[in-house]
Amino acid sequence: MAQAKPVLVPDVSQRNIEIAYSFTGAELLLFGAILYPGGRLPTGEQPTEIVVVVKGPTQSILMREKEKVAGIWVNASRLRYRSAPSFYAIASSKPIGRLVDDRTRAIYELGLDSLQLSPASSAPTATQDRFQQGLVDLKRRAGLYYEAPRAVEITDGVLYRARVTIPARVPVGRFTAETFLIRDGRVLAAAVRDIDIRKSGFERFVARAAERSSVIYGLTAVALSVFLGWAAGWIARRV
Repeated sequence: MAQAKPVLVPDVSQRNIEIAYSFTGAELLLFGAILYPGGRLPTGEQPTEIVVVVKGPTQSILMREKEKVAGIWVNASRLRYRSAPSFYAIASSKPIGRLVDDRTRAIYELGLDSLQLSPASSAPTATQDRFQQGLVDLKRRAGLYYEAPRAVEITDGVLYRARVTIPARVPVGRFTAETFLIRDGRVLAAAVRDIDIRKSGFERFVARAAERSSVIYGLTAVALSVFLGWAAGWIARRV
């Protein structure tokens, strides 16, 4: 029993988030308990810390770098990433750099500077670093990537909770909320909960139509645009 590891029992306040036309964002509450061997907090040991990572579905992203030529900004270099998370948020009880070393951060992708984005083509290391920093900066400014150190509250060394903000521009799909239990720079336990974010109402109907019947959806969109343009012209002539 003395050598057994603690176990995480995590949960989230919402397993399903529906996006309608009035959706302005949501706040997820991630909470849970730490079950120690013997049912009580060990004495004489370093306190445990909690890190929570919420990730959105991965997507392929093409990054382009603009360059000023003869006074005009044009696309120059480009780099495609196969599997960049569409959303990434990390909350921790302490700054992540004080909890684990760089190797552990890279293994578990703890932190924006430790993401494994998998470029589709080979490029010099300096070029890859420059494009990755640009991608992370764009996502951060859109509210889709962020870090929240000291956002996890631990009560009596057993109960924990953290709040993660889901922005209005969040993509839909299957999200994961992964919780890590850390002590002395080592990950002792990890647990995952799934979160589904999907459109609802008319937005869901449009999204499913575009995915399942792309040709019909495209023709309908063109016909609707032509009709609205004709209607606007007709109203303008009457007025």
